[in-house]
Amino acid sequence: MSSFAEAGFVFFILVLFAGLYLSLFGLPGAAVVFLDVLLYALFTGFSQIGWKLLLFLLILAVLSEAVDFWAESIKIHKIPPTRIFFWGAALGGVAGMIVLTPFLWGLGIWGGFYLGGLTGLLITEWIRQSRLKIPHQAGGLSILGMIGRKTVKGMFALTMIFVSLSHIYS
Repeated sequence: MSSFAEAGFVFFILVLFAGLYLSLFGLPGAAVVFLDVLLYALFTGFSQIGWKLLLFLLILAVLSEAVDFWAESIKIHKIPPTRIFFWGAALGGVAGMIVLTPFLWGLGIWGGFYLGGLTGLLITEWIRQSRLKIPHQAGGLSILGMIGRKTVKGMFALTMIFVSLSHIYS
């Protein structure tokens, strides 16, 4: 593999992490993952990623965004995208990778990044909620709905990443 191809693959992996990270904040992370895999397939001449897989990933990306749109329409609690939440999720993601990678190897890197990021996000939201006056705090069911929303969206992105990487490495 040439150094240009290696740099391209590193960029591919970094964009996959970015897509997974974006899904924590209700942004179109699954769409970013799909576009990244599509570009990888184009650059490799569809040798490892075929049209059937791309269609499957497109369906998952559309379902992920549909779930997010539905959750938005029923007014599930949403975390404001501030710098403290981005840092909390980033630190949690790194911590999750460090903790889960020795036990689950490759699965631990991706799952740990997502679960740690979600945990960091929830801790920062818990701190923010504890500082608010009671009438302005989100209710317990609203917080559970937010966790469910982020979990479902993240599971779609993780599934897309696992399927893509399993086809690339097989």
